[in-house]
Formats: sequence, C-alpha cells, structure tokens
Amino acid sequence: MTGTVPDSLIPYDEIVQEALRAVVGRVLGQVAATGALPGVHHFYITFKTQAAGVSIPDRLIERFPDEMTIVLQHRFWDLKVDDERFSVGLSFNQIPAQLDIPFSAVTGFHDPAVNFELRFQAAEDPDGPEPHDEAENDGPPVAEPVEDGSNVVAVDFKRKK
Repeated sequence: MTGTVPDSLIPYDEIVQEALRAVVGRVLGQVAATGALPGVHHFYITFKTQAAGVSIPDRLIERFPDEMTIVLQHRFWDLKVDDERFSVGLSFNQIPAQLDIPFSAVTGFHDPAVNFELRFQAAEDPDGPEPHDEAENDGPPVAEPVEDGSNVVAVDFKRKK
C-alpha cells in the first residue's frame, strides 16, 4: 500500500458539513414551530460576523469583527427558520437587535443540556474563489487504486493550512 491517498473528486467534506448544518436548521425549526425550547435545552451558536448574507447591527460587528457566539435560552424572540438561514431577536446590553444568519456562516452549535456539539468550517464565498490562470504543469488527475481492499473512511474537518 502506498502512503499517499489521491485527492477526491467528490467534495465529501462539504457534503457532510452541509448535512450537519441541516441538523442545526431542523432543531431551530422545531423550536420556531413550538415557540419555546423543550425542557432545559439551550443553544450556543457561533458564526462568522463578516460572512456573506449575515445581517447584524454595525455595533455588534465592531465588537465582534470576526466571530460571535449567541445564546438562545431565556430571552429571544421572532425566531424564523428556512432552508438557508435563521433570524432571531436578541438583546445586547439591554438593546434589542434582529440577527439574520445563513447556516453557511455557522461555525459551531452546542446544546450544553445534553452535551451535544457540532463544529463547522466556515463556508466559502458563494461566488467561489477568484478566477485564476490554469497552472502550466497540471495534467489530468490520476487515481491510484487502494491495494489492500479496505473500505476505511476517515472524515477530517480540520482546516487546510
């Protein structure tokens, strides 16, 4: 068996991240439908404040220029959820604010009542990376078969450096 694994032409990490973000949407959707958190459940939701589609007051962006964690527990209102985003009213230093957050901006979800936690990579810009010239040394990809016949799958959500 060789020590190198070929790059996948299928974006498995992105597909899994999208599916797990749907878990957050489904949980928030259930809370929005009932109007209340069940039992002692409450949520810490971390998101990128500068991500595409995030709409929060400027004073919060100034205070949290990169990432922010909100808590949905005792005082929140107007929770609305759709397939792409959620919006919620929260109070910050006694000042009400409406937040609109796409699920693609969410980097963490934690329900401490049951010690359930999800971590995500920040989603790429929906327009994709800046266009660039093709590298002159790129050839067609060559897939190398795995010789040991194993079907082991490792999911690595770490950011590429």
